[in-house]
Amino acid sequence: MNTLSYVTVDVFTSTRFEGNPLAVISDARGLSDAAMQKIATEFNYSEVTFVLPPEDTQNSARVRIFTPTMEIPFAGHPNVGTAYVLGQQAEIFGKPVGDTLRFEEKAGVVEVSLKRSGGKVAAAAIRAPQPLAIGDIIAEETVAGCVSLDPGVIVSTTHAPVFASVGLNFAIAELNGLQALAAARPNLAGFQAAAGRQATSGHDFSLFLYVRTAENPWNIRARMFAPLDNVPEDPATGSGSAALGAYLVSLAPEADMNARITIEQGVEMGRRSVITLDVAKSGGIVSDVVISGGCVSVMCGEISLQD
Repeated sequence: MNTLSYVTVDVFTSTRFEGNPLAVISDARGLSDAAMQKIATEFNYSEVTFVLPPEDTQNSARVRIFTPTMEIPFAGHPNVGTAYVLGQQAEIFGKPVGDTLRFEEKAGVVEVSLKRSGGKVAAAAIRAPQPLAIGDIIAEETVAGCVSLDPGVIVSTTHAPVFASVGLNFAIAELNGLQALAAARPNLAGFQAAAGRQATSGHDFSLFLYVRTAENPWNIRARMFAPLDNVPEDPATGSGSAALGAYLVSLAPEADMNARITIEQGVEMGRRSVITLDVAKSGGIVSDVVISGGCVSVMCGEISLQD
């Protein structure tokens, strides 16, 4: 194998050159783990996916997700984008493509529903692979030190800064307004110190900041920073959004509810993204989290593996 085909898509948008870019290697058979990591590092996107035949024939594919520095168990925009790419194929490893895909990942099996418009795949919805898990509380000073803000702009009325996950761990904190959100600037030393303090397992220290109002509590603006993973800022973070949405619904006073949450991200980067969450709660427990969004194709090409 001298060359390897790839495609890129922008995820959580319908506008090319907005949203979060993703590279998809739709047939990664024969690639070593080291080669996958080198390719992901070369793209330098927040994630690159590598698609392999499933271990269980009941599933559609095995999907491995790499950041520029490591493999991770689950992420939102890689699943949405990979499903969009594979959904445009007639078959996946010899099996016809239907409207539902099942991806084997380190975090578990991820179910994906394809959404078509005019007969073409336009969007995808994924179900979070793990139930909501809440980790340790994080000091406001730690969060503030990561993004060069005064600790006073962090809001702890609904919750203190905390780790949350539905398959991938994030530090989550609320800020007191859009001005504070816009002023956030990643401070590498702050992130290194925060990662050294944490006991909750995760991928270094990825910080998801958000703002919402009492008038529209389910319309949220967010930013995500992960400089220790070579992602200074991410324009769309489905897994972080899902963790936040699930956590906020878990804190709502209603024992049973279905919430539709819209999270706008990437605005400050000039790459606006829109992530839609549908979160179900029954008997006081979050029972289902679905992440959905649109995609648009951008590039295709070949990677040279040998001279």
